[in-house]
Amino acid sequence: MLKTIRRLVFTGLIVSLLIIVFETKSIAQSEVTLITNQHLVFDNSQTQSEYRWNLEQLNSNIPNDWSSFGFLVIEMKASSPQRFQLQLHTSEGVNLLSIYPYQNAWIRAALPLKIFSQPTPRYSSSQAPYLNSIQNGYIMVNRGPYLPINKIEDISITIPEPIKEPILEIRSIRLTKNYPGNAVLEDEPLIDKMGQWIRDSSPRKITSLEELQEVWEQEEKQLKPVDFDYCRYGGYCSTKVQGTGFFRVELIDGKWWFVDPDGHLFFSVGVNIIQPSQTTPIQEHRSIYQELPPKDLFTTEPESAGSRVAFHLSNVSRRFGNEWSKGWVELVMRRLQAWGFNTAGNLSAPEINNSSRIPYTFRLREERWETEITYSEFPDVYSEEFLLNADAAAAAQCAPRKNDPFLIGYFIGNEPPWSGNETQIVQEILDGPETATRRQLEKYLAAGDTTQRRKLFFYKAFERYLQVIDTAIRKYDPNHLILGIRYAGIAADEMVRASRVFDVFSVNDYQYFPDKEKLEKFHRLSGKPLLLSEFHFGVPAQGMSAGLKQVRDYQERGVAYRYYVENLGAIPEIVGAHWFQWVDQPNTGRYPDGENYNIGLVDITDRPYPELTEAMQATHHLLYSIHSGQQVPFAKKPFVN
Repeated sequence: MLKTIRRLVFTGLIVSLLIIVFETKSIAQSEVTLITNQHLVFDNSQTQSEYRWNLEQLNSNIPNDWSSFGFLVIEMKASSPQRFQLQLHTSEGVNLLSIYPYQNAWIRAALPLKIFSQPTPRYSSSQAPYLNSIQNGYIMVNRGPYLPINKIEDISITIPEPIKEPILEIRSIRLTKNYPGNAVLEDEPLIDKMGQWIRDSSPRKITSLEELQEVWEQEEKQLKPVDFDYCRYGGYCSTKVQGTGFFRVELIDGKWWFVDPDGHLFFSVGVNIIQPSQTTPIQEHRSIYQELPPKDLFTTEPESAGSRVAFHLSNVSRRFGNEWSKGWVELVMRRLQAWGFNTAGNLSAPEINNSSRIPYTFRLREERWETEITYSEFPDVYSEEFLLNADAAAAAQCAPRKNDPFLIGYFIGNEPPWSGNETQIVQEILDGPETATRRQLEKYLAAGDTTQRRKLFFYKAFERYLQVIDTAIRKYDPNHLILGIRYAGIAADEMVRASRVFDVFSVNDYQYFPDKEKLEKFHRLSGKPLLLSEFHFGVPAQGMSAGLKQVRDYQERGVAYRYYVENLGAIPEIVGAHWFQWVDQPNTGRYPDGENYNIGLVDITDRPYPELTEAMQATHHLLYSIHSGQQVPFAKKPFVN
């Protein structure tokens, strides 16, 4: 009996010790350090410079299964705002995020691990505290493939096409269960009172308001009208076909053209987001600003949650005074005319679109026809709710514009995340609540449930989506073109074919050189002319990242524009190209997603980039002769790094 008692006591001690050991290990595993004290220099002689670490070689105690952790936390300082890619290598493939870091500033970025393994809607409210904070720079949310994080083998960091030799200093990369907060780990301001990045030595930097005023006055003196053979609608005066009073498209001698309301051939060269302000959030980040703009330029009270401010608007207000709108619109019109633009592109300001001085495109607000239940932003298209919403949205947005001759046409959406994610969306429908679309899907799959049939169901649903919206728009505005959905460079063939209901197929395509084969395929499948509705070239400088396509310097931005747009113009199916965007984005990131791209025609202090605008002017003089086949396009390619 005594031996039995002793045996039980001993066993209990062992169990207790095991519990203590297990609990201690669990506590220890609440944070795991992967990498410390790294000084990474990226070689610009390579197209892609990479550093890669095998977890087992780093430390045998590092787990391969990260599913119990919440965040991957990086403390780092980058010498350049060039984007880098953080890659997680698994047995099933590679998961990656693109990160655009602050320049010459220590920061802590806490990345929620779930964005690697599952879709995150754009502007997601659940992820916004982590991804949209200005304190970790801009992080491009993973758009697939979404791979499990329970079999991580390696971690790597790469900079695609590095310019010069960017350096990334890493204090640590670690896994944590709890959110440690994003933070700028600096004690000094990073943004001056004009919105410029203090820790940048760019020769463009303005040192005083007096200097800025002198530059503005000099531009006013030098800005002169230039003749591009444009009529009042931006068409070529020397051409003439049938005019209908509104914009239309026509195939003439094997070349597609817009035709303006007076019957002149029109090749659309535009700029997106011609706006006086692009706001950046400021709450909880005041220490990084040397001085904030006046209180009346805030979106809400400066002390309130969600308050945002626009440094560019602050500088425009300095230039034109409190009644800045009239002076700003007049200056924009003079610039557009001098540089040869004939279109106000996507999301331009009402003051520009409604001026009756330049043709414009209008993007319908797609959230107005969204239904209560959506699937990765795709609505419940078989519901009565969707029909009613589409009708109401068209009535509200299209009917008031139906007689406006300066309106070229409507975009019905922007870069939907559906192509390539069809089966995932179908699964969302099946896993979701009872809806009209779910009932249609279950009925369809009852005849056979395969991956291919799931995709086919989505394509049928997508076709209905387009037809319902198209019908609603033409009901309230039969006069204007429907310019398509602004795809993000790719679209499944079935989705392109469904776009035959439109008048123009639009695509946002970020390339150094036109992908003629892809563009011709879009035309062949859609049967429509093509509008290149978004592209740009940027430079990582002045504290801003270079955007989606970067070049070596500002001179090369002009070279890149000439090569890309003139070679697009030589493609018979192309009817226009629109640059993204008018003004540089804020150093601390635009609202709501944090982009801070150096891709404007003008900078935060409202000064043009002459290397770019002079190149644009040269190209726009030649586009008619290039598109009509009378002249060959610009042949010099830009230096990327």
